[in-house]
Amino acid sequence: MIKNLSHTKYEAKPSFNKVPEITLFFWIIKILTTGMGEVTSDYFAKNFDPIIAVAITGLCLLVALAVQLSIRRYVAWIYWLNVIMVSIFGTMAADVLHVAFGISYLVSTTFFVFVLIIIFVTWYASEKTLSIHSIFTRRRELFYWTTVLTTFALGTAAGDMTATTMDLGYFFSGVMFALVFAIPAIGYWKFGLNEIFAFWFAYIVTRPLGASFADWMGVPTSRSGLGIGTGTVSLVLTVIIFCLVGYMTLTRKDIKEIEDIESKTVSDF
Repeated sequence: MIKNLSHTKYEAKPSFNKVPEITLFFWIIKILTTGMGEVTSDYFAKNFDPIIAVAITGLCLLVALAVQLSIRRYVAWIYWLNVIMVSIFGTMAADVLHVAFGISYLVSTTFFVFVLIIIFVTWYASEKTLSIHSIFTRRRELFYWTTVLTTFALGTAAGDMTATTMDLGYFFSGVMFALVFAIPAIGYWKFGLNEIFAFWFAYIVTRPLGASFADWMGVPTSRSGLGIGTGTVSLVLTVIIFCLVGYMTLTRKDIKEIEDIESKTVSDF
């Protein structure tokens, strides 16, 4: 028996996560983008042809995603541009089901919950993890952005359901979701709640949380809002997001390089 000493080796290469580190700034920007997407979508729907607005927004999202998928590392402004476009388009997708097809918010919320469960199950079956700390392959990145888009649509439907169908109003809906948002944070911090579950729980809730308060500021007083205007609120939130993303770009506080060193030796006898 002769031992073949030839080896097949996979070079150790640094792999870079394609999403930001989860910091306080991440959650602040995320909540701001949800609010910005909500009021921007409402502004477009009221001032432009809805069909054209959805088509242009969808095209912009596809272009942004193509750029995101083409780069090899996380780039703050590209990533957050995608989140913003997903926020606007996800809001429009949920609103279209209600306005154009007459589907109730309860039904659309339930629908998006099932879609999200299917995505998570498929993602885990394929990759054996739902961790956002391992988004460094094309397939995982596609799973990630599909999940993000669904969470925005789900959050939009859920937020509108509590504000209108359940008659809580936008402000009290925001307060309620703020309390719900605290559940995974406290659970992870104090009681050892699973990190991945806590993250996605909180991530989903940020959508109705930010959107409810943005709507409250933007809608007229006749709808129990502050009456600032959706266009004005959208502009202010966009400027704040721009400044925060610029700060992240300069300081690089949201970047962590992950070394995924893999080596394998195959011996033939």
